[in-house]
Amino acid sequence: MPGSRIAASWLGQLTTDDKSNEITALPELIKTLCLEGAVVTIDAMGCQKKIAQTIIDQKADYVLQVKDNQPNLHKDIALFFTESANRAFESVETIDGEHGRIETRRYFSTSDINWLQGKHEWTGLKTIAMAVRQREINGVVSTEPSYFISSLENHTPTIAKAIRDHWGIENGLHWCLDVSFREDLCRVRKDNAPENFGILRHMAVNLLKREKSLKGGLQTKRLKAAWDHKYLLKVLQA
Repeated sequence: MPGSRIAASWLGQLTTDDKSNEITALPELIKTLCLEGAVVTIDAMGCQKKIAQTIIDQKADYVLQVKDNQPNLHKDIALFFTESANRAFESVETIDGEHGRIETRRYFSTSDINWLQGKHEWTGLKTIAMAVRQREINGVVSTEPSYFISSLENHTPTIAKAIRDHWGIENGLHWCLDVSFREDLCRVRKDNAPENFGILRHMAVNLLKREKSLKGGLQTKRLKAAWDHKYLLKVLQA
């Protein structure tokens, strides 16, 4: 449905070897997921040619953020949008405000990329996009542009939604793990314990989010489940 949002949830994880990293592990993880028809969004770390190829091989599309780890690509896209500021790009704008903060987001996209150096090296690449976030807090305004490449056709509302949903996952899942489960402060390091604890945390987040009878945040639900075995059973059956 237009404007609908996907709840942030955990689908899977893959342990990396000591001599490996997330960049090499991501394609292998992507291969384990049924992604046909989906749009895969990854932050700048995952903006890699092999990862783009793997996503297309899985019959999915991608929206990948571009930063300085792809310096030439980032520079070219940023320069294009800067020099084309007066062009009539299709655009989308959203405005959110709470607690004295106003955040305006503007999204622009184009399929005019024949000029883009190395375009043919990125499998499926069809569009580039820019998202500009303007924050106003207590009268102080800051602006931050972000740049993206995508295999989607040039339809700004669709690309904007993918970017927004990705930020929603960052806020709705990773933030929850840190704040509600103190994941970043966990000192578990030995053997398989970090992976096992990670799996348990993600399972707990998924279950707590699916349980809708109690109005409250994850911390409230965690406490309720610890004190009330009937509610714990309800969570496990959600």
